[in-house]
Amino acid sequence: METGRKPAEPDRSRSLYAPAMRYFAAVAAAGSIRAAARQLNVASSAVNRQILWLEEALDLALFERLGRGLRLSPAGEVLLAHVRRTYSDFEGTVAELDALKGLRRGTVSVATVESVADSILPQIIGSFRKSYPGIHVSVTVTSALQATGMVERAEADIGFTFDPPRTSALTTAFAHELVIGAVMTPDHPLASHAGDLTLADCLRYPLALPAKGLSLRARIDAALTRLPGNIRTYVEANSLSFMRALTRRGAVVSFQTKIGLEADLAGGLLVFRPLSDAPLQADRLAVVTSSLRALGLAPGMFYDHAMLAIKEHLPLIDAI
Repeated sequence: METGRKPAEPDRSRSLYAPAMRYFAAVAAAGSIRAAARQLNVASSAVNRQILWLEEALDLALFERLGRGLRLSPAGEVLLAHVRRTYSDFEGTVAELDALKGLRRGTVSVATVESVADSILPQIIGSFRKSYPGIHVSVTVTSALQATGMVERAEADIGFTFDPPRTSALTTAFAHELVIGAVMTPDHPLASHAGDLTLADCLRYPLALPAKGLSLRARIDAALTRLPGNIRTYVEANSLSFMRALTRRGAVVSFQTKIGLEADLAGGLLVFRPLSDAPLQADRLAVVTSSLRALGLAPGMFYDHAMLAIKEHLPLIDAI
């Protein structure tokens, strides 16, 4: 046995793959059994036995004997391609397992609508970072349309949005229908309105409307086209939190789902009254990913964590 050589790196395929496959790949790379045996740090006879056993088991000659060297046969070429694919997949898996076991580092990019950013997402990220403190989470708060666009353009791994478009580039991983309602202070006349509340009932009072381009505004506009009369809009804004602040002052009636209203409703600061107009019955909260690329390790872990958290949170919102 040679001395003075650098010890070989640990071969983690040793415990998962048969020696015959490893020895075969080594012989194919080295061009001879003796050279492969030196690289493997085993006896030449052991390598030879494994090659002979493999050829007998497959009933195929894997090498053509050329003097002192060996050359792959056509069957050997096919088998070597398989072994390389198998080892490549294994090495990728080991890299992911190492990241999960050790550093747990990576980056997750999230695009989200404002209401989710105000309520559910801080809880998701807070609990996620307790388990994976080394993973960097980047969040962009934007409109529903922009959130899905960022996922499509690979600018975000995961999108929290409303009513995503049906496109082959997106996978809707989760969806939950939410009713749009009118939001007002407890002393507002609409808070004690008898029976179902409609958008027409709200038109008698100053309104705060979401800006055009938001998914919520598109649904409200669809309902407004069915109604006669003028709209007494007090303010129009692209921020739901800003409109909630105005509503808390008793100045306007605003519109949204219960997402983002949890604290105001629980504290009795605001009242949510579902609207019975048909276009406002099913605003679809969705979590989207790209259908064109798989999630990496860190985004995949965040996705799994987010799915559990959001499924636990939504029933609590529905019950408020």
